[in-house]
Amino acid sequence: MNSEPLRIAYSPCPNDTFVFDAWAHGRIPGAPPLDVTFADIDLTNGMAERGDLDVLKVSYAVLPYVLDTYALLPCGGALGRGCGPLVLTREPGTDLTGRTVAVPSERSTAYLLFRLWAADTLPGEVGEIVVLPFHEIMPAVRDGKVDAGLVIHEARFTYQDYGLHKLADMGEHWEDTTGLPIPLGAIIARRSLGAGTLTGLAETIRASVRAAWDDPEASRPYVLEHAQEMDPAVADQHIGLYVNEFTAELGADGYAAVRGLLTRAAAEGLVPPLGPDALDFP
Repeated sequence: MNSEPLRIAYSPCPNDTFVFDAWAHGRIPGAPPLDVTFADIDLTNGMAERGDLDVLKVSYAVLPYVLDTYALLPCGGALGRGCGPLVLTREPGTDLTGRTVAVPSERSTAYLLFRLWAADTLPGEVGEIVVLPFHEIMPAVRDGKVDAGLVIHEARFTYQDYGLHKLADMGEHWEDTTGLPIPLGAIIARRSLGAGTLTGLAETIRASVRAAWDDPEASRPYVLEHAQEMDPAVADQHIGLYVNEFTAELGADGYAAVRGLLTRAAAEGLVPPLGPDALDFP
């Protein structure tokens, strides 16, 4: 691999900084230097659709739109169990048929899981979908501006503070109906880098993950620098949940989860269908 810096974008979340710490700080022998852009995943999804950078962390839901330009790397991303998005309502047991639902993004795994859950469980179609910034969703449900809200991450632990009720757990529905982990974030790299470089990048990411697991303290300054308001114990929990065996290697279950999500979403008309070789690597 040449020594030109690779232009990469990932989030400031602890799982990403933990995974990329050793590589970003030159501790992986022979790896190219990185020119890192920090951005939340809705922004990196847009970067991928514009073809802006060499390597990006994106939502699995955006893959059908970018796989002509980018290849899915078999490591470095986030799949998990017990960490799915929730649908929240003011009243327990609300029927969402014809109701307005606030979501953080329509290009997210959370949204695809929600639409698949709705198709499986609601007697009719949901009503209007309203895209709101993540931090506005629970107040909008509480204040009656929308009938329900789709929330992710830390909202799992704070929704009761808003007097809201959990209508359903999208991750539980996915795991119960498929037995597979929830595909959250993917690492993609530009196909034009060539097969040899792509293979090398995957090896570098695996080495960076192993280095972080072997010496977690080495990554701590980088993790805490970017997770500025996060309690170190919460950062550790975040890493424990999202950096797991699938981060080191997607493996058969990981690929089955990704293909299953995107195939089912395409059948519902939510994303374009995947080609038969779309997920092949390199």
